[in-house]
Amino acid sequence: MSTNPVFHNLWPTTIMSVILPGADMANQVLSEFINELDDERSNLTTEYLNQEFLKIDHPVIKWLSDCFKRASIDYAQNSGIEYELDFSIQGWPNINRFGDYHNLHNHPHSWLSGTYYVSVPNDEASIGSRNDLNPNEISFFDPRPQANMISIRKDKQVDPEFRIKPKSGELLLWPAFLHHLVHPNLCHAERISVSFNVVLKWKDDYLPK
Repeated sequence: MSTNPVFHNLWPTTIMSVILPGADMANQVLSEFINELDDERSNLTTEYLNQEFLKIDHPVIKWLSDCFKRASIDYAQNSGIEYELDFSIQGWPNINRFGDYHNLHNHPHSWLSGTYYVSVPNDEASIGSRNDLNPNEISFFDPRPQANMISIRKDKQVDPEFRIKPKSGELLLWPAFLHHLVHPNLCHAERISVSFNVVLKWKDDYLPK
């Protein structure tokens, strides 16, 4: 019998990150296309439930939709899910201009949620001298209530916040229950992204045995 300690990493919360192939070429087309939609529709970003963005007949939308499906399958396989999943993906574009942000929220009735970053400003914030503004970053928060009450320095198990500065061309994917927020855009350049939900078409086969 081994006397060496065994460590069990329980209840993981996985966030996937990938730079999409072909992003540089696609992002220019996506940026122009989304801005045209923004000119035609009011409340493009906020009325996301009324949109069928990924069903638009356009080559770059087809490319993006295929990338979202591939990322969802990759996430499932990394989680140890070997059987076929039946799911749909709902997506909507976001244009965040100077001062725009997204409050703390999660995405009910979905399995996974994600965002693809078409354009993220690279310049420094246009205003402010504080070092805790975190412009254009996204923060994810520990889903275990009060877990950080026993936090001590450098214990990664109880760090309450995980923050990322996305890059243009990057896709992030995470469990839909995970609370997150997007920090304000403090640059005069636009932050353009496409967010999406992965919604399972329920089968009893999904139930744990």
